[in-house]
Amino acid sequence: MKIYLAGPDVFLPDALLIGRRKAELCADHGFTGLFPLDNAVALAAHDASLQIFRGNEAMMNDADAIIANLTPFRGPSADAGTVYELGYMAGRGKLVLGYSNDPANYVARVKQFETVESRNGLLIGADGLAVEDFGLADNLMLIHCLDLHGAPLVTPRRRPADLWHDLDSFTACLQIAAERLRPQQAR
Repeated sequence: MKIYLAGPDVFLPDALLIGRRKAELCADHGFTGLFPLDNAVALAAHDASLQIFRGNEAMMNDADAIIANLTPFRGPSADAGTVYELGYMAGRGKLVLGYSNDPANYVARVKQFETVESRNGLLIGADGLAVEDFGLADNLMLIHCLDLHGAPLVTPRRRPADLWHDLDSFTACLQIAAERLRPQQAR
């Protein structure tokens, strides 16, 4: 069984190393990990971005599940590309699992980036727009996608010292995948 390994990990300076480590952990659990950087793409090509998209989509089509790193990336919320990949997999009826190494809720993280005030029972950001406040770790569509098409978002009790390299929550997702996918293999 194959698991697509989504997340902003591809932007890390040691992205290939973290991808290899995640693939090794997948193998330890009886899975094949599909890391986006496994696709060979000539970054200088005029259509490099399209090649990346098509390669990643082909991997997702081939996978049985996704484990998405939803740790906030360049802001208070998950990486947009990773969120797309999670929705794509849910829409195809595949098992969707996700983790965030930041256990804070969404509102607390928004407050790290801008002033938020309460007006008429709503939280309003500095831009004058409402801030979603359901006490969830991220946008409600993301959280309930996981709840309804996989398992609840996995988070640590405390933020790990190394946000991008701690793989405890990733490993917890692998354990959930093993419980959910192995019974299907027996059929």
